[in-house]
Amino acid sequence: MTDIAAKPWDWLPIPAPHQAAFARTGVWDRKTLADLARERAHQAPDFVCFIDGEGSYTFARVLAEAEALAATLHARGLGAGDVIAFQVPNWREAAVINLAAVIGGMIVNPIVPIYRDAEMLMMLGDCGAKAIFVPQVWRRVDYAAMAGRCRDALPQLEHVFTVRGTGEDDYAALVEQGRSATWQGPDVDPLGVKMVLYTSGTTGRPKGVLHSHCTLAHIVAASARHWGLAAGEATLMPSPVTHVSGYANGLEAPFICGTSTVLMEAWNAADALALIEAHHCVGTVAATPFLVELAAAARAAGTGLPSFRFFACGGAAVPADLIPAANAAFDNARAFRVFGASEVPLVTFGWPQDEALAATTDGAVIDYDVRIVDHDDAALPPGAEGEILARGPAMMLGYADAAQTAEAITADGFFRTGDLGVLSADGAITITGRKKDLIIRGGENISAKEIEDVLHTHPAVKEAAVVSMPHERLGEGVCAYVLLSGDADADTLAAHVGASGLAKQKIPERFEFREDFPRTASGKVRKDLLRNDIRSRIG
Repeated sequence: MTDIAAKPWDWLPIPAPHQAAFARTGVWDRKTLADLARERAHQAPDFVCFIDGEGSYTFARVLAEAEALAATLHARGLGAGDVIAFQVPNWREAAVINLAAVIGGMIVNPIVPIYRDAEMLMMLGDCGAKAIFVPQVWRRVDYAAMAGRCRDALPQLEHVFTVRGTGEDDYAALVEQGRSATWQGPDVDPLGVKMVLYTSGTTGRPKGVLHSHCTLAHIVAASARHWGLAAGEATLMPSPVTHVSGYANGLEAPFICGTSTVLMEAWNAADALALIEAHHCVGTVAATPFLVELAAAARAAGTGLPSFRFFACGGAAVPADLIPAANAAFDNARAFRVFGASEVPLVTFGWPQDEALAATTDGAVIDYDVRIVDHDDAALPPGAEGEILARGPAMMLGYADAAQTAEAITADGFFRTGDLGVLSADGAITITGRKKDLIIRGGENISAKEIEDVLHTHPAVKEAAVVSMPHERLGEGVCAYVLLSGDADADTLAAHVGASGLAKQKIPERFEFREDFPRTASGKVRKDLLRNDIRSRIG
């Protein structure tokens, strides 16, 4: 087995300083996902815990395949502390890959399938991934070829494994190779680093969010209690399992809560309707546009989805009239807004029983300490607008980068969300704006600076400023304001961004050409005025 290379987070003490109190008070259930999986497989071996378009897995089968896969990965030279990436759609094999990594003491790096070479090289290189699982081909994209290009450029990336492909490096073959192996996995510290998940940063450089076994398990269990989710019930998961929401509520919840996850490979409201009815799903956690489309599909089909009880939505602006309108389409389901981030999953759990608060706020603060501060970090009273700071037992350990961590976490352990909002006297958060320079498109964070950096490489671009703009379905879209120094049009610049290797979701959907930008006295671009300008133009 090769030596474990130094990781960018080796500076981080375990537990992290802001989480030491939680470790002492016993708020965490100190078990790994492997511990929970073995308990579930012993208690209910035949319970179907994962369902996708190709079939289903029971607790017993997931555990058996994960143990076999972990044994094969060990035989291939992968061990405790190594990073295993997976860029897999919502396939049930993702649950096995995730569990196998835990059994082997490895760290997972989930990567959303929308990313392409530029993002992949950065993420895999930054975390030092030694292996990656990808589909052979999915949605006409040759992921295996892309992963191969990454391996050629990153010497530490030793293995490219496929899922639902062919050959000895494919998932099915790897599992078969390990079935007869006799191997004992390492002891794993539940408080140690379990996952590194990259999220867009305002500087254009993604940040590696670090979570332990305990942080994510804690928030999944707490939210399930709040929403009344019980063992034996099924939930629908249309969000990517490589996104923090889909990962925690899709891949991990069955082991934590004893529930079943129905995975959707791609969102389609009619398909979601059929799956909810077929599997008696009781709820979901998904992006706001999905709620709109599911309610419309239910009305069109003449069904109120009687089994469905909750829809936790976020990741895009939620108009106040949306919640009551959606609730009216269902017999029993209640929709509500929630607020969180990869760094602080689910700061609020929503208001399932109060439609007025569910419609007008972004949820009730549960299990977190929250304070609202001004530009000098002074705490503000209830009802005053300021930046939202949050601290709790589900908060990340830190970023992989020490400097990014120091900038994001206050001396007393609060995470600076970069979101502006107010906190009411009854503990409700309402988001009012954004301090950080991010665009949230259908629940995915997009760095404005990352796109600006690419536009600035075009010889005809003198200066570019990228901002969010209203998008009817996805909440926010990408608009680029551009000052030209040569000949170029919108099509030329869109093609330039597309050719850079960035995900296609980052290609501006609209370009506005100007002679100059509104600026501060020091020359900084007034993006708030640009956002106001594009809102007024779109209407």
